[in-house]
This record gives sequence, C-alpha cells and structure tokens, in this order.
Amino acid sequence: MKIIICGAGQVGWQIARHLSSEKNDVTVVDNNSDLVARAVDTLDVNGIAGNASYPDVLSMAGAADADMIIAATYSDEVNMVTCQVAHSVFKIPRKIARLRGQSYLDAIYSDLYQRDHLPIDVVISPEKEVAIQALRQLRSPATFDTEPFMEGKAELLGLILTEECNVLNTPLRQLSEIFPNLRANVVAIRRNGLLLVPDSQEQLFLNDQVYVCTNSDDKDRCLELFGKANKKQDRVIIIGGGNVGLMVAKALESNAVKIHTKIIESNRESAERIADQLERTIVLHGDGLDMELLEEANISKTDTVLAVTDDDKTNLLACARAKSLGCPMVVALINDPTLTTLMKPLNIDASVNPRATTVSSILRHVRHGRVRAVYSIGDAEAEVIEAQVMSTSPIVGSKIRDVEWPDGSIIGVIQKNGKVFRPEGDTKIEEGDIVIIFTLSKDVSEVERLFQVNIDFF
Repeated sequence: MKIIICGAGQVGWQIARHLSSEKNDVTVVDNNSDLVARAVDTLDVNGIAGNASYPDVLSMAGAADADMIIAATYSDEVNMVTCQVAHSVFKIPRKIARLRGQSYLDAIYSDLYQRDHLPIDVVISPEKEVAIQALRQLRSPATFDTEPFMEGKAELLGLILTEECNVLNTPLRQLSEIFPNLRANVVAIRRNGLLLVPDSQEQLFLNDQVYVCTNSDDKDRCLELFGKANKKQDRVIIIGGGNVGLMVAKALESNAVKIHTKIIESNRESAERIADQLERTIVLHGDGLDMELLEEANISKTDTVLAVTDDDKTNLLACARAKSLGCPMVVALINDPTLTTLMKPLNIDASVNPRATTVSSILRHVRHGRVRAVYSIGDAEAEVIEAQVMSTSPIVGSKIRDVEWPDGSIIGVIQKNGKVFRPEGDTKIEEGDIVIIFTLSKDVSEVERLFQVNIDFF
C-alpha cells in the first residue's frame, strides 16, 4: 500500500516504523524538518517537510495515488483539514485522524465526520484509548499487561513469575499434559530484557515476564496456576486530573460495583473543573508526591494508585512513593518506553503506554486481509493479531503443524463455531476460524501473507 503519515512525532514515527518494515510505500510529512530527517535516516521511508494540510505538500508526498492517509500531527485542526483536503482534492480512499479535543469526540457531534462534512473514516482518541487500557489494568491487578480479544471471549495476560508460581522450571509441553482442559497458551517470554517466542521445550523461570493467551472463562484458573490472584479493587486513587484521569473516574463512577475513588490534581482550576463533573469521586487539590496529602488520602488502605499526569517522571515517583507508604498495587502512565526499565527498581507493578495503545488502534485499521484487532507489545517489538481465516487464505485446510509459520510467531488460541480453545498440532484450520497470533515485528508481513485474501475474493 502507498501510505502518507502526517506527523513525525512519537506516534507517527512508530506507525511509519511498523508499516515501512512491512514493505509498504510510506511517506512521512511534518513541518519540523529535523523530525522528517530522523524518520528518513532511520526508516525506509520518504519524507516531506511542510504543513500536512497544504494541498501542494500532500501532492509532493504522492497523494494523487495514495491508498491511505494517517493524520497524527499535534494539532486536531490540522489533522481534520488534512483529511478534508485528502478527500476533496486527491480522493484518497482511507483517512484516519488522531483527535484529542474532547468536544470533537463528543458522541452528539459524531455526524461531523460523515463524508458530506469532514470525511474522516476513523477517529483515534489517544486519551480515550489510554483510559480504556488503564481501566483494564485496574480490573486485572495481578497482571502487568492485559488486552481482550474475540469480543471478550479471549484475553492476553502479561504476568511476572514469582516464587508463588506453581509451574516454575516446568517445560511448556508438560503444562498441556498436566492441565489438558486449560484453554491457555504461553506465547512469549521476556527474559533478561529479551523477548522470545518459546517452543515446547522451553521452561519457565523465576522473574520471567510471560504473555499468556487464554479463554476468558479460564482466566481465574490460569492466574491461579501462575501464582496470581485477582484482588477486589474497592479503593482507587488517581493522581492527575487531566482527560485520562477524568475519563477513568467517570467510568469507575458508572461501574455497577461501587468503587471509592479519589483524584489528586495539582492545578486548582482543573481540580475545581473536574469536581463539578464528578458525582461520587473525592477531588483533592495538591501534589501527588506530597506525603502528608497521600496519608490524608488514606494511601495505606488504598487498593490501587493510578498515576496519569502528563509527566512520566512524576508518575514513576508518585507510584514509588505510594508503594513505600503501603499501597499494594501501583500503575504508572509512561510515554517514554526507555523509562520502563525503572519499573522494577522502583517496585512499580504495571504501566500504561499511550504510544503503544494509539499505535495499536491505528494498526487495527491498516492491516490487510480479515484482521480484526492488533495489539502492540513493548517498544514495537511484537504484535498480537486477531485474524479471521478466509476461503482464499493459503492455510485453509492445513493442520497447524503443517503450516510453515515464521520462527517468531505462534498461535495463542483459536475460535471455531464460537468456541475458544487452545490449538494442538493436529488442529485443522478452516474457513471462518478466528485465531490470535503472537508475532515478533520482523515476521508480521509473513503472518499477514498467510491470512491475506486473494484479489479475486473481491
């Protein structure tokens, strides 16, 4: 595909990195020539320095025959105008825009993005995506990462193995023998900083970070097997009352199970504004690093602290302080992936990565074939892909063991006729099956090829 990416910041660069590695024809546009130069020098992409909403700039970027445009600049208005120009002048068939302004995202204004008004096919809200991910993390405190698939019938769980794990030093092949009815599969292991896709002989060791695909009905049993237990979350403190913190608090207020929620916000005007928008949440004005304020908020009796300010270091330090004061579970929003190495020494349980969640949302609408969902792992190290098998796919009718899967790929679970189970080597892949595949980034294009529908399908 020929794709134009407008905005060479963190998200734009990461999207360009993914798509260019898969042999797409990618052009990056940004009015910051240094960012464009960085993308051109480090990635296999073309670059144009200029305002993405200008027709002449888009023309130089190859908009006349582009298949898709992704508008991810820092300005909502530039992103919207870019999509309008792409549609009206160049007839680009697929247009994706990243929008931050809450008013633009209000459901009552959704007609704004129809073809006759502002022709945007997909609107991505980073704050909304991050809030959703943060809520998932709150609901699954035993994991450091979690993502639903197959409309909630399956889940990806990230688990750190401790001494409580019941299967340490056990080869993976024995897990299926010992627990034949457990619909779960270990799809990746991070050990000493290296992410690998295990074979059946691989063992699980203390401090391994493992990714497990499981049928959602077997989640609790799976957590128990790995020495984890999902504790009830009755009391939550949110540090940071921006868009993300406010969205999370509103979602917790609407929860059927009552959760006692407090927000700590350093800006008085913002604190007063969010207090007016919330009904049951207690809003405290002050510094989330202030020990006296944290103790006043009853931090030692809080189940989880979620730090979601716009400063990574503040989030890390706030979580570390909350942990030192007795909070059992702390989650930090971290934009810079290089800072995640500080999580272990600071005793931080889990993180939320805005860039990864936004990239995952955009990739979901870019993939070929019948890709239903995509989730980015780490610093674009791997992807978890949910794909539907079509009649023209080259793997239809083959047993899993007979397919030449890339070395860095593995099927987690498979859904047949609505039932989700762990696949075996003799499981036959049939039209209509839905599979979840964990794949290292270098093998994404090959996995896509296996599920790619032929042109005559259309």
